[in-house]
Order: sequence, then structure tokens, then C-alpha cells
Amino acid sequence: MIVALIISSIAALATVIGGVLATHPKMTTRPYLAMSLAFAAGAMLFVSFGELLPHSANLHDGTGGDSTQVVAYMAFFAGMLLVGLIDRFLPSSLNPSEIEGREDALDLKSKKAHKKLLRSGVLVTLVLALHNFPEGLSTFMASYENITVGISLAIAIAIHNIPEGIAIAAPIYASTKNRKKAITWASISGAVEIIGAVAGAMIVGWVIPAEFLNIMLGLVAGMMVFVAIDELLPAARRYQTSGHQVVYGVILGMAVVALSLTI
Repeated sequence: MIVALIISSIAALATVIGGVLATHPKMTTRPYLAMSLAFAAGAMLFVSFGELLPHSANLHDGTGGDSTQVVAYMAFFAGMLLVGLIDRFLPSSLNPSEIEGREDALDLKSKKAHKKLLRSGVLVTLVLALHNFPEGLSTFMASYENITVGISLAIAIAIHNIPEGIAIAAPIYASTKNRKKAITWASISGAVEIIGAVAGAMIVGWVIPAEFLNIMLGLVAGMMVFVAIDELLPAARRYQTSGHQVVYGVILGMAVVALSLTI
């Protein structure tokens, strides 16, 4: 359990890197960010469909019956619905996934919206909690069940968190010119994921019996698929400058995870 928490925490704090980059004059190049986000999407999709969902349906050892699969698939779609509802009720101006790839094109209205954000720390914290809590929970659950799968997912989420940190810090830095404040909010975003991981530890240890862990893995698989499709791939395309950067990134992400699971 401790190892799973450490893995989740390392992935979460990658938002700090994004915060630092957002306040640097020579921010990471767009093609690199496009490839990185696509890589993360490919890794998440492969882990979700290749490991988490099959395990949730108990197919690895051939003991899963029809009812087991139905429950696993229901949990899978419930996970997607959960993250979808969270994103649905977050205003687009406050949602990092809606900003990624558009940092250089913020208009005056957007800057004013983020200035208002700074005056309401409670609102910022709530937004980041709703957006990032499921990711921390997902990383912990995957790591708790299988360290190799957890590390693969953690790497994918860490790669995703760098542009997310940029998305959070860039508009704050643009509107305030306060580097410390911008990096602080990016750090808070990562800290919320750690809270999600701790919640996962509490669920496993105190609330949910071991036999229900597979249901949680189905839920996690659904969450990750939604994040990959709704957040990572659209953001990667916004950063893309030419060619098939997104496609190559997705394929590479899948290939790396497949290799890590077979070694």
C-alpha cells in the first residue's frame, strides 16, 4: 500500500514541473507536448483495455462468469460517467483540460476570469479537487493491484500532468506576473491527486472488502479511458504542429506499456 501511495504521489507532483515551465520564457515546444500527451493517452488506453478491465472481469484466470463480466462492464461505464459528469459541471474557463493547448491565445475575458479565480481560493481548490481526484484514485488502485501496471499508468499520468500544470499556471502567471503564485496553484493541483490516492488507500483498507477490488478496477479503467479520449487526445491535437505527431505518440505509448508488461 505504501509503495502504491509513493507511485501515485510522484505522478501527481509532475504538475509542479508544468508550473515551472509555464513561467519560463522558453516554454516546452508544442510538438513535444503533442507527442507527450498522445503517448500518455496511448498508455492509458492500453492499460485500461489490456489490463484493468480484463482483470476486473476476472478473465485472466478464466474464472469470470457472465455475471462477473456484466458487473465489471457496468463499473467501467460508471467510471466514464463519473468523470464525464465532473467535467460537465466545471466551467470551461476553470477546467484545465479545456485550456491545454490554448495558453498562448488567452483573451482578455479569460484573463479576467482567472483573476477572479485568484480571489477565491476555495473555488480553485474545489475545481482542482473535482478534476484531479479521480486520477489520484486511479493511479493508487492500479499500483495496489499490480506494481508494473501502476508504474505504467503513473508515467502516463505524470506526462499528462506537466501540460496540465502549464494550463493552470500560464493564465495565472499571465494575469498576475507572480511566478510563485502560478507555481503554487499548479502544485495544489498535484496535491489533490495525492488526496485521491490516500482516499484509495482508505477505501481498500477500511471500507471495501477485497472481493470488490475488481469492481474498483473496472471503475478506474472507465475513468482512464474517458480522460484519454476527452482530455489528452484533444489537447494533443491542439498542440500538434504537423504530420502525424498524435498518432505516433499514441502508438508509442501503447508499445512501451506492452513491452513493460511482458518483460
